[in-house]
Amino acid sequence: MVAADSTAVPTSAASPLRQLWVHAGHHRRRVVLATVFSILNKICDIAPELLIGAAVDVIVKRNQSFVGRVFGVADPFQQLTILAVVTVAIWVAESITDYIADRTWRNLAQAIEHDVRMEAYRHVQELELAYFEDRSSGGLMAVLNDDVNQLERFLDLGANEVILTISNVVFVGLAFAVISPQIALLAFVPIPVIVLGSLRYQRSLEKRYDAVRAAAGRIADTLTNNLGGITTIKAFHAEEREVARVAVDSQAYSDANGEAIRYSAAFIPLIRMAILAGFTMTLLVGGRATLRGDLDVGLFSSLVYMTQRLLWPLTRLGETLDLYQRAMASCRRIFGLLDVQPSIKPGRQELLRPVQGAVRFENVRFDYGDGSGAHVLRGLDLDIPAGETHAIVGATGAGKSTIVKLLLRLYEPKNGSITVDGIPIEELTFASLRGSIGFVSQDVFLFQGTVRENLTYGRPDATDEEVVEAATLAEAHTFITSLPDGYDTVVGERGQKLSGGQRQRLTLARAIVRDPAMLVLDEATSAVDNETEAAIQRSLARVAEGRTTIVIAHRLSTVRHAHRIHVLEAGEVIEAGTHEELVERGGLYAALWRVQTGDAVITATD
Repeated sequence: MVAADSTAVPTSAASPLRQLWVHAGHHRRRVVLATVFSILNKICDIAPELLIGAAVDVIVKRNQSFVGRVFGVADPFQQLTILAVVTVAIWVAESITDYIADRTWRNLAQAIEHDVRMEAYRHVQELELAYFEDRSSGGLMAVLNDDVNQLERFLDLGANEVILTISNVVFVGLAFAVISPQIALLAFVPIPVIVLGSLRYQRSLEKRYDAVRAAAGRIADTLTNNLGGITTIKAFHAEEREVARVAVDSQAYSDANGEAIRYSAAFIPLIRMAILAGFTMTLLVGGRATLRGDLDVGLFSSLVYMTQRLLWPLTRLGETLDLYQRAMASCRRIFGLLDVQPSIKPGRQELLRPVQGAVRFENVRFDYGDGSGAHVLRGLDLDIPAGETHAIVGATGAGKSTIVKLLLRLYEPKNGSITVDGIPIEELTFASLRGSIGFVSQDVFLFQGTVRENLTYGRPDATDEEVVEAATLAEAHTFITSLPDGYDTVVGERGQKLSGGQRQRLTLARAIVRDPAMLVLDEATSAVDNETEAAIQRSLARVAEGRTTIVIAHRLSTVRHAHRIHVLEAGEVIEAGTHEELVERGGLYAALWRVQTGDAVITATD
């Protein structure tokens, strides 16, 4: 098991090939089918060398040839005709098996690539929010995209090549053993050298390709951050500085690849020297046996051709090992990610319908585990009855947004309990808990797509009438209809084609479309002007009627009509009451109110 305590994407220590075989369990029949046709294809590929020897035997021995004796044909030309027919049949069979094997392997590669990517992405979505806050999106993207693609490249080309190479050694070895065991031993002498050399290179390449994948993750991280912050880069005229940063990461990736390439490229020349030794031994020893009459000319011809057929494909071992090591380095990262277990898991209980929305925090303590030891929440108690609107206010860093994250179970409290309708939230399924909450974050996020697609994100089956009604309540309908394509207008990545206020109104409408039992607004009007804010507040008064509403705000004017206002300081509720009660009490809330309304400035001036 891999711990999730590192900021880097973890790697698995288990055998990546064994893990891949386990994850490809339901594709094993296709693996067997592809392997069978690869082996048949190799048999057909080797056969022409034997036919060449048979043709030479016909020319030399004529009516006493092997073909003549087998088929009972004395005429040499008829024997050659028979060989021609057999050759055509073998070539047709080779073409058919090659097509089936190639298509099966490539489709299998695509299927496994899809399955692994979807399994990894599904798993990533199950991880808790803290995992993403500790890691870069570029590193995760490198695993989900580039590493999965590396695996597909090996399955597409390398796996078939491995089967063909093994089949080649086995079948050519059998042919050699039948024809001349002595020459077979001499021809096979280079193979142990090649295999041992391959294994040695494999171990050396492993660390080098781990470094390549790590460098790929770093450059993906840099590119993702820069593209996401392109406005800031331009605003600070930092284009050249960022080009230099990308150049450093790109050069590091190039250097890591160059080191791996330098080492792997030396493999083929060394293998060729081993092949030369085997070919030379076959040529000399087999030729001498033929000259002495111990070996037929036709069989010697077959052995000469088959020696090259035996050893030359091994030169591709370097390229195959290169693909293999790249794929295994990627597998270690993919399966390392899959080994990370979520610390927050859903319960099995469902909220009773209709959901009332009563929320209660009891003695809740929480810290983000950053090593500082500071508690964000210190024994927090909140009681929000069903159907009421409660506000949470306080200075920045008081823990307001943390309360929302805990309610959504994006984090777990260190101590205390949180309940909805009297049921501890850790006992509820995510669908039941989060499906009953409409959340509007201060970090506004819209997906690439149309306005309509974004508004119905939380409830895809919403009707057009319900979408328009929600947009109207959020004071968004007017500006939506003024867009080029109305509700079918594409908003761009993260809604970049819209203003900040427009994006915030759309996220509010998206929550309203869901018609949740609980509505949570985290600074939902922070990016709108005063006039729009006033209109939204009027709409929220209607939307909040009959449902539990939790409003987190800096602008106290937006929460003055709440049933109860909770004032947070250093993770504790230091006072609570209605707006009038808190102003009259003269505590922190009253001080904040005076600052925001200007009374504090006037008093100081006086």
